[in-house]
Amino acid sequence: MQDMSHPRRWLVITGLATIAIVYLMLAGMIETFGERQIIVGWISLGQIVLYLPSLIAGYMMRDERLALISRLIYGTLSGLAAFLIPAILLVFMDNIPMRDMFQNASPALIAIMTQEVEPLGLGLVWLGVAGAVAGLAGGVLSLLPKPVRKALIAAFVVVVSVALLSDLVGQVLRQILGGRPDRILFSASALRPGVSLLLFIPVLVLVYLQSRFSANLQSRFPGLRIARTTRGQLIANGLGVLLLLALPWMLGSYLSEVLVNVGLFMLMALGLNIAVGLAGLLDLGYVTNFAVGAYLVGVLTSTGPQGVGQFNFWLIVPISIVAAMFTGFLLALPVIRMRGDYLAIATLGFGEMIRLLALSDWFAPLIGGAQGVLFIPKPQILNLMFQTPQQLYYIILAACLLVLLVSYRLDISRTGRQWMAIREDETVANAIGIDITWVKTLAFTLSAASGGLSGAIFAAKLGTIFPHSFQLLISINALCIILVGGIASIPGIALGSVVLIGMPELLREFSEYRYLFYGILLVLMTLYRPTGLLPASARHYTTSAPEQERLPPVASEGATAPNS
Repeated sequence: MQDMSHPRRWLVITGLATIAIVYLMLAGMIETFGERQIIVGWISLGQIVLYLPSLIAGYMMRDERLALISRLIYGTLSGLAAFLIPAILLVFMDNIPMRDMFQNASPALIAIMTQEVEPLGLGLVWLGVAGAVAGLAGGVLSLLPKPVRKALIAAFVVVVSVALLSDLVGQVLRQILGGRPDRILFSASALRPGVSLLLFIPVLVLVYLQSRFSANLQSRFPGLRIARTTRGQLIANGLGVLLLLALPWMLGSYLSEVLVNVGLFMLMALGLNIAVGLAGLLDLGYVTNFAVGAYLVGVLTSTGPQGVGQFNFWLIVPISIVAAMFTGFLLALPVIRMRGDYLAIATLGFGEMIRLLALSDWFAPLIGGAQGVLFIPKPQILNLMFQTPQQLYYIILAACLLVLLVSYRLDISRTGRQWMAIREDETVANAIGIDITWVKTLAFTLSAASGGLSGAIFAAKLGTIFPHSFQLLISINALCIILVGGIASIPGIALGSVVLIGMPELLREFSEYRYLFYGILLVLMTLYRPTGLLPASARHYTTSAPEQERLPPVASEGATAPNS
């Protein structure tokens, strides 16, 4: 877009903003989000979503070749013009019944967009002025210095996030302080105006100071950076461990249940990361390993009709892991020579096979068929039974830490480097002597272990398992966590689990748009962050002296060196 002429670029940006506003209107998001207040009596989430495209359009006209006043004019006109077609639609909605064609073309939508200003013509004038102001604000934002711009955006995001997560914040405060301290901060799940200002200003100042002075401090006092790297990191790690241990009792039962779900998907994503992230093997049948672990624990520990042996949970968990690894090994044998889309389709077929087999009458006497496996006991150590979400959380935490350690060791191992070589170019990896068949089989086998472990914990957590719990969506969710968090990035997987699994649970009032947000997020990640939110850092490996002596001589000047 930078190479376009200014009028053409303005038309493209304005057109995209118009499409976004019209889509938000007709998809019902403006009306649904309009019911959610952010600051009491001042602004709702619907208003933010409505004017955000105009603000972004004004910000996008930040071409440095334009004069400052021209950038502001272009931004204002973008925000104003973006509401031209939406205004025409509102006129049609007010005069012609359109709900047979567009279900969300309702009087409530007109009221929200015109701020209930009467008559309609005056309301449309208000809408255009508000859009122009939003576009102008985006233009002004683009002119501000980077530290100021970063601080304003961060403070705005924090205020909106705290308001949206008011139930979470309130529950934490009630759990820690007792009583109802959240009533001081919130009214009807929205921030009070004074509280929002007290929250906005400190975040603004802190982010500005951090981005403005951190580089100068590190350049002037390099010793300060070293001290923070050693002592500060140890202190941060210790505080992090204490926080993880105290977290379920700070959050309460419901939020601990959310943490358990996040941990289960994090376990699966860490295992799938071995195949997808490290080895580059697109496995869409990972739910197979999850189902094997769950059904083994269910059948071998259940006290119901399908129970066999009624063994202890802790005795069956290692068996579930080994069985899942064996399943991964069997899955690898027929698909080992496949690549790309063919590999994805083949593994997807295995995932569907396990679900259909679980539903079939062949295995019904053993695993219950559509009736599932019932009466699975909770894990128990001596007299301590892990029943509540707060107690189950510690099993998930221990499993995640164990898999994190194994994943990290595999990541930096010789085998991990072989997987990454196959991921980058399988032909070259084969040419330099890597046993492709063995390394791929190992990737499928080891990645399945984490799926079996998560399935075992899942069965004990629910106490019942049914075939519909093992649909393709399980594999898709685990894959999306890796793509959004960062391929081959362990911290990215943790962040992706929170974003894709935890946040939708906390924002259930918008659950009907969950998969729409998934799609938008994946598209944005593909366009602007293809490596993920927390991409894996590049590694540089050095060669030891004996190995250097065995290397061939460097090509002379003018010769063509082989590609690495």
